[in-house]
Amino acid sequence: MGLLQDKFAKYDLPQQFMAKGVYPYFRTINSHQDTEVMMDGKKVLMFGSNAYMGLTYDKRIIDASIAATEKYGTGCAGSRFLNGTLDIHVELEKELAEFVGKDEALCFSTGFTVNEGIIPAVVGRGDYIICDDRDHASIVDGRRLSFATQLKYKHNDMEDLEKELQKCEPDAVKLIIVDGVFSMEGDLANLPEIVRLKKKYNASIYVDEAHGLGVFGKQGRGVCDHFGVTEDIDLIMGTFSKSLASIGGFIAGDKEVINWLRHNARSYIFQASSTPAATAAAREALHIIKSEPERIQRLWDITNYALKSFRDAGFEIGETESPIIPLYVRDTEKTFVVTKMAFDEGIFINPVIPPACAPQDTLVRVALMATHTKEQVDYAVEKLTKCFRELGIIK
Repeated sequence: MGLLQDKFAKYDLPQQFMAKGVYPYFRTINSHQDTEVMMDGKKVLMFGSNAYMGLTYDKRIIDASIAATEKYGTGCAGSRFLNGTLDIHVELEKELAEFVGKDEALCFSTGFTVNEGIIPAVVGRGDYIICDDRDHASIVDGRRLSFATQLKYKHNDMEDLEKELQKCEPDAVKLIIVDGVFSMEGDLANLPEIVRLKKKYNASIYVDEAHGLGVFGKQGRGVCDHFGVTEDIDLIMGTFSKSLASIGGFIAGDKEVINWLRHNARSYIFQASSTPAATAAAREALHIIKSEPERIQRLWDITNYALKSFRDAGFEIGETESPIIPLYVRDTEKTFVVTKMAFDEGIFINPVIPPACAPQDTLVRVALMATHTKEQVDYAVEKLTKCFRELGIIK
């Protein structure tokens, strides 16, 4: 065995949990992703998906994806910068920019690489990045690639954010980067107060709307629209892999900033462009979301029903204000065990452990779709209550 193999040979933590029968990752699904999926030959209620609009098996989106593949082929064989720009890429960018209220937008092949490429492209030496300490891993990786001075503030603590802003040189670029909806806890960034501090300290704001698009705001335009602060947000990022039922992502902002990014964001100009199928799927999903507001209303009806049901059953669910409902466990091993117990009862939920959260904040994450029914929520609450009580997590 070589030095590389020696370095990792003792890593057996996954195998330890496998031996206990509670390893919760890479579980295989044998059907399309909906409120029910097929796993291990049985139907399981899916409460672990980010498909908030319930569109991943919508025939209109499937047909659009097939039509794009038949017209353009399976891939573009190059980057957007060179041979990989299709007319549907440009059309989708125009529609997304209008949707989120910005001049222009750029589409990327994944949401992760939006943050990974945009952040180091817009802030560098002599600039500052100020992040919420619970920002998504893609934001963390993006800021690590930047030569800007890195600052963090305590989660949603506006006094702490102000203290960090006071450390910055007044005339330097100061970019506050924050999730609109925090993906594990389900709470919202305090954008009105962040905007106030932006103006006070001449800063700029970058909002990751991955879990906000399709869910919040008029026609699902996101948390920035929900709070009425779109004009004060400098850059809005979003993904296609949640409400837009595809894969990819985008950044939107002023035309001058987008012009710079179009020619300097490394994960844009050196990455193969999004497939025709994924692009057409995201575009059709956007059309459906804009034309069917009742879908968003159904999501909020079931979300509010579920929030009340989990609270009434005695679960600790924190400050969530979204279809993301954290059920706090506060113990890593019990988090894995309750995930396995839930699966045995026919419920798919996701465990959240470090580094996705602090060690004392482990949880299982329940996520809702517009297509969930009250009966499905009732069943999940009943069975999860049973599991949590058996482990002594709730009384």
